[in-house]
Amino acid sequence: SFAFFIMFKYICQKLNKMDSFSISQLEQFSGIKAHTIRIWEQRYNALSPSRTEGNTRYYDNSQLRRLLNIVSLMGSGYKVSTLCSMSDDQLFLLLAAEQDSVASKEDPNEYYVSQLIAAATSFDEAHFEKILSNSLLRMGMRNTYINVIYPLLKRMGLMWASNTISPAYEHFSSSLICQKLHAAIDGLPPAKSSTNSWVLFLPENEIHEIGLIFAHYLLREAGHTVIYLGSNLPFETLQSAIKQLAPHNMLFFFVHNDSPDRLQEYLDLIENNFGKTKIYVSGNDKLMSQLNAGKKVKKIVTIEEFERIIA
Repeated sequence: SFAFFIMFKYICQKLNKMDSFSISQLEQFSGIKAHTIRIWEQRYNALSPSRTEGNTRYYDNSQLRRLLNIVSLMGSGYKVSTLCSMSDDQLFLLLAAEQDSVASKEDPNEYYVSQLIAAATSFDEAHFEKILSNSLLRMGMRNTYINVIYPLLKRMGLMWASNTISPAYEHFSSSLICQKLHAAIDGLPPAKSSTNSWVLFLPENEIHEIGLIFAHYLLREAGHTVIYLGSNLPFETLQSAIKQLAPHNMLFFFVHNDSPDRLQEYLDLIENNFGKTKIYVSGNDKLMSQLNAGKKVKKIVTIEEFERIIA
């Protein structure tokens, strides 16, 4: 969707043991079915789970990272049996060599996603930055966002929604991603004064800015003037800014799962107060389908649709 990733509302509670994962949680992190993980354990001793007093298997962070490293290297021509027999240090050496040749692989995206998750769950900023920078160098910001950042945050979102991981991983990842987005925006030439102007913001209680920042990047890349007002913007502040700026367009996102009735009320308020400005809204797909955009509001569903509008 044009929301770029569905930021699942923080319904997860803090785990008693953040260094303890079930096999189903490993499946969600890695994309490898639990049944397949068990087969790898039985045939190749891929992982060494521990057991609780009640004889329930669980995995720690080192086991999770090992699995993610194996998954990262699977598309590189290595047999699963070979990878599973390697030590963690041997896997790290292969990964270091693999990064230099990843562009020649048929599907390098899973490599990037798995390695970014591995870095995030270890709070390894240097490794996260290195992998993300490599992807940006090879694919550019737009394709990195679509092929790497979106799948990364969507996969992590599934874990949050199932109440299995700490929100700290998302905060860590989002902070570093936002740094890259802001750096990319700073590197673009200034917009010409004659171009269309856009006001970008998130309504009150909306705090997840990554999609909005990426929209900022796409607009600036297309040569538009952008006034970025950020997240959690009070309506009165928006009124004052629009009155002063008189922009051609405004764009905002509904990301978290609020009541459709409350959001419809806000959407109507926007339309009734800013009818002279072209109004665009995007966000959670399911939520968008429940809202009546009216005649003056355009709902944006895909990135391609947005790019056609700003072309």
